[in-house]
Amino acid sequence: MTVKTLKDLFIHDLSDVYSAEKQITRALPKMARAASDENLVAAFQQHLEETQGQIERLDELIEKTEGIKLKRMKCHALEGLVEEAQEIIDSVEKGEVRDQGLIGAAQKVEHYEIATYGTLHALALKLGYQDAAKLLEETLNEEKNTDVKLTQVAESITVS
Repeated sequence: MTVKTLKDLFIHDLSDVYSAEKQITRALPKMARAASDENLVAAFQQHLEETQGQIERLDELIEKTEGIKLKRMKCHALEGLVEEAQEIIDSVEKGEVRDQGLIGAAQKVEHYEIATYGTLHALALKLGYQDAAKLLEETLNEEKNTDVKLTQVAESITVS
C-alpha cells in the first residue's frame, strides 16, 4: 500500500493492528495452555476476551468512519513477537521460568499495541475522526491496563 496522506497512514496502521489483533486471538489460548500460574492463565484468558471486544470495536470504527476500508495485510511485527512466545513455550520447561518468559513476551505485544493505538488515536484526532478517536482511546486504555496486570502477575510469581 502506498502511503501519501495522513488518511492513508491511518488506514495502513488500522489494517496492521487489525491483523495483529487477529494473530493475538490465536496466540493467547496457546500461551494460556503453556502457563502454569493460575493468575497468569486467568490474565491470558481475560485478555483474549478483551481482544475479541477490541476487534469488534475496530469493526465498529470501520463501519462508522466514512471512507475507511481496511487493506489486506499481515502484521509482521506481531508475527515475530508470536514466534518469540512460541520459542519460549518450546524451549523452557513448564513452570515459573516459562511463566516469566511468557509474561515478557506478552508485555512486548502490549507495548507494541500501546504504541500503535496511541499513534492511531493521535491520527484520528488530526483527521477529525472524533468517534474513532474515542474508540481507539478505549482500546489504548485497555492495553495499558493489561500491561499493568501482567507486571502484577510477574511480581507475584516466586521463582524457586
